[in-house]
Amino acid sequence: MFYRPRFLIGLFLSLLLHTAPGWTQSKNLAPGFTRLPDQAKVVIMPADVELFSISAGGVQEPRADWTEQAQKHLQQELLHQRSNLARQVSPLKAELHDPMAELNGLHGAVAQSIFLHHIQGISKLPTKNGELRWTLGEAVKDLRDQTQADYALFVWIRDSYASAERKAAMIAMAFLGVGLAGGAQVGYASLVNLKDGQVVWFNALMRASGDLREPQAAEETAQVLLRNFPRAP
Repeated sequence: MFYRPRFLIGLFLSLLLHTAPGWTQSKNLAPGFTRLPDQAKVVIMPADVELFSISAGGVQEPRADWTEQAQKHLQQELLHQRSNLARQVSPLKAELHDPMAELNGLHGAVAQSIFLHHIQGISKLPTKNGELRWTLGEAVKDLRDQTQADYALFVWIRDSYASAERKAAMIAMAFLGVGLAGGAQVGYASLVNLKDGQVVWFNALMRASGDLREPQAAEETAQVLLRNFPRAP
């Protein structure tokens, strides 16, 4: 089950309002992995994106129209970034989107676990030994068979925005010395080895800025998520 943004905001927003600083290369890379092989073939998975409006009372309300815009803008930017990722990069074919939806969902759950236990270090898992040792397992086999790709790039984002009523409530409560949370952007990007399902590179952001409803802002979000991507030589 995915954590909704209201849970993430309550848990982390006081700690992180921007991309976490100080992450070392080793923390973002799996043991033994440094960069993509020269001839590696990468498939870009459909971005798993959902946008919400925050009501005056702080309730997260899904916005299908915003989500559709965000998916379009983000996917376009990911494709625009292809030359910066590897020599052989292609999007997942449209006819495979539905069959691979469950795999996309699995990535979202694994990515949240990586962020919680590895990046943030909340309830560190002793079996991981402080290293990026997460996998999607055998679930990636069908994707590899269908695409003949070596690696897959997954992106998961949940973005929320304060409604006009929420903004008014924030201003009113500020006069009383009470702070109300506005929107937040939470995102994960993972590079997965399709031979064994291992997550070989991971990056994340959590901040109170960003707007996937606009092309330029979506471009900036994609650039932040792909920062330090282990490009092929």
